Amino acid sequence: MALNKYRDRNKDALGSKSFDFALRIVRLSRYLQNEHHEYVLSKQVLRSGTAIGALVRESKYAQSKSDFLHKLAIALKEANETKYWLELLWKSGYIEDPMYSSIEPDIDELLKLLISSTKTVKSEH
Repeated sequence: MALNKYRDRNKDALGSKSFDFALRIVRLSRYLQNEHHEYVLSKQVLRSGTAIGALVRESKYAQSKSDFLHKLAIALKEANETKYWLELLWKSGYIEDPMYSSIEPDIDELLKLLISSTKTVKSEH
C-alpha cells in the first residue's frame, strides 16, 4: 500500500482522536492547576498528552516512509508516557476514579492505534 493511501485511510481516526485527547489533557491540566494547585505533574501530562496529536499531525507531511514511521514511533512513546502520568495522578489522589476511568480508555485506544499503525508501516518498509 502506498504511503499516501495509508496516511489518508488512518489520518481521520488517529488525527481526530489524538486531537480530542489533547483537548481533554488541556482541560485536565487546567483542573489540576486550578483545583489542586499542582503545577509539576500537570505540566508533564500536558506536554506528553498534547505531543501525541502534534506528532500525528506532523507525520502527515513526513518526507519519507522512514520519517513517517519515526514520527509515529515518537507519538507512541509520548502516549506511553502520558499513560504513566495519568496513572501517577490517579494513584496519588490528584484525579478520582471516575475521571481516570473516563480518560483511561482514550489513552489505551490511542496506544492501540499507534501500535497498529507502526506495525503496518514497518511491514510495508
